[in-house]
Amino acid sequence: MYGWIWRHLPGNAWVRSIIALVLVLAVVYALFQYVFPWAEPLLPFGDVTVDGASAGGAGVGQ
Repeated sequence: MYGWIWRHLPGNAWVRSIIALVLVLAVVYALFQYVFPWAEPLLPFGDVTVDGASAGGAGVGQ
């Protein structure tokens, strides 16, 4: 897949590298701005239960 993208980018190696970097940055931007905020409520990371009794007595102030 990456080879196919590389072969279809215009220009020499420097221009292709810059275009590839811009494409990667655009994908990362889209993920952080649109995909991750949309998916965050669907993920179970907010359902964390911490029980102080199972900490083994190694708490603060002991």
